[in-house]
Amino acid sequence: MGNRLSKIYTRTGDGGETGLADGRRVAKDHPRVEAMGELDTCNSQLGVLLAELDAACPRLPALAEVRHVLAPCQHRLFDVGGELAMPEYQALAAEEIARLEAAIDRWNAELGPLKEFILPGGSRLIAQAHLCRAMARTAERRCLTLHAREPLRPELLAYLNRLSDLLFVAARLIARREGQAEVHWQAAAARA
Repeated sequence: MGNRLSKIYTRTGDGGETGLADGRRVAKDHPRVEAMGELDTCNSQLGVLLAELDAACPRLPALAEVRHVLAPCQHRLFDVGGELAMPEYQALAAEEIARLEAAIDRWNAELGPLKEFILPGGSRLIAQAHLCRAMARTAERRCLTLHAREPLRPELLAYLNRLSDLLFVAARLIARREGQAEVHWQAAAARA
């Protein structure tokens, strides 16, 4: 495999534009670049969650399954970013959506019905999973903004939607397997 980057800085973006992989130059705040940036942020946060799961697995082996399911998501997020950078490139397969749905269904069966609104917290791992969920939702919104202007493949949008669902369920499963109580929302007292 050849070098991916021969030079880190090029100075070509100093004027507020960046190059896409297909050769086009666009503004750095173009919806396509915004979507790619949010995917990168989500992927970075997911990397933190995976590192924390790695650290937790020796004392809580039941978390290894969560790590096993989430680890490929980093690669698929990179694939989605690749599709945004090169619109003719298609890497994400519909089978990936089915893989996430199967994990969601399996984990939900263990968790049982949700009866309360849940806040991020209870442990660092739980809160990080919720942060990843929120970032996946933001990436999805940015992709929808781009989709309104330049249609994207439905698989990309569906994948991001399922990923945020998976991360929500993962946060709940982490709480269960850590033996942590979930933090339930408490409504403010009604004013008279």
